[in-house]
Amino acid sequence: MPVIRLSTLLSPLLALVMASCSAPLPPQAEQAIVQSFDPNQYVGTWYEIARLDNRFEKGLEQVTATYSLQPDGTLKVVNRGFNPDKNDWSEAIGKAKFADPANAEGRRTGRLKVSFFGPFYGDYNILELDQPYYNYALVSSGRDYLWILSRTPQLTYPIKQHLMAKAKALGYATDQLLFIRQSNQVEYESGRHVVPQHH
Repeated sequence: MPVIRLSTLLSPLLALVMASCSAPLPPQAEQAIVQSFDPNQYVGTWYEIARLDNRFEKGLEQVTATYSLQPDGTLKVVNRGFNPDKNDWSEAIGKAKFADPANAEGRRTGRLKVSFFGPFYGDYNILELDQPYYNYALVSSGRDYLWILSRTPQLTYPIKQHLMAKAKALGYATDQLLFIRQSNQVEYESGRHVVPQHH
């Protein structure tokens, strides 16, 4: 893989590091941060389904973030995305740490800090998480950064609608969401597959 300049590296997490000068979380979103989740279930690969556009991911598709637990209790983060105009992949490696201590069961809040640049950390807030299955998540860092993530390259229409409605209620500009092309993606007509079939 070629060396990628920092200016071309991707998100979801890299942009969070650079978001410190962006508007803070809307008050409703601050109150919505997940209060209990298991980091062991959060590890693995997440696919970016949708995002509010940002310059760090400009033009990227097939974006994924892969998390793995480290011996020191932090999470290693590997982000990848494909730029079809350049026919090239970008990759960024960083680490995330938990902002709040674990409870007696080892569970955490959805408030994390993430870094790709040494001591400089940005916010990473999980606003909704499919529990107990961890199939999808709604993540943000400030008012201008929002991602819908999934364990699979596609997410069913009703779940996308649910997460968009949740994000809108929390104060996000969901009409500006970009839906990201993933590999092996099936293009559904909006809503068709949720209409009951009568024979």
